[in-house]
Amino acid sequence: MAPSALVVCLGNICRSPMGEAVLQHVAKQRGIDMVVDSAGTAGYHVGEEPDERTVATCRKYGVPIDSLARQVSAEDFRRFTHILASDENNLRNLERMKPKDATAEVRLFGSYDDGKAIADPYYGGIGGFERCYQQCVRYSNAFLDEVVGKESKASDDTQQSSSL
Repeated sequence: MAPSALVVCLGNICRSPMGEAVLQHVAKQRGIDMVVDSAGTAGYHVGEEPDERTVATCRKYGVPIDSLARQVSAEDFRRFTHILASDENNLRNLERMKPKDATAEVRLFGSYDDGKAIADPYYGGIGGFERCYQQCVRYSNAFLDEVVGKESKASDDTQQSSSL
């Protein structure tokens, strides 16, 4: 099964739409076709476009961004192979929301790299959005290295076994 990812923050207008856009962009640059989406654990901004600072930061780096805020649903835990939380509070909320028949691996996005949370830049200046962007790039590459790397290795091992 090809990897798919849902990037999650609280309101789905800052960190998670940026994470979605960056992960999709990095995957495409690496020739990896995957489904990426984003959502919030709360429904504060459902139907809204990303924060203008999120959009400006992505555009500055040539990363296409086009999403509308939505809230995490029970179906997301079965639809995606990976759910990536922006911070520990959202990770805890996701674990509480997770249905018994969930198939997605739920982890902190930063756990694929330095283990750090992505701080919410909403109440700060553009510098917070820049830091968020840089973390999203690092975490996207680390996520793809681990997840796609595992799948490639498993495929290589299967091919080697069948040729013996």
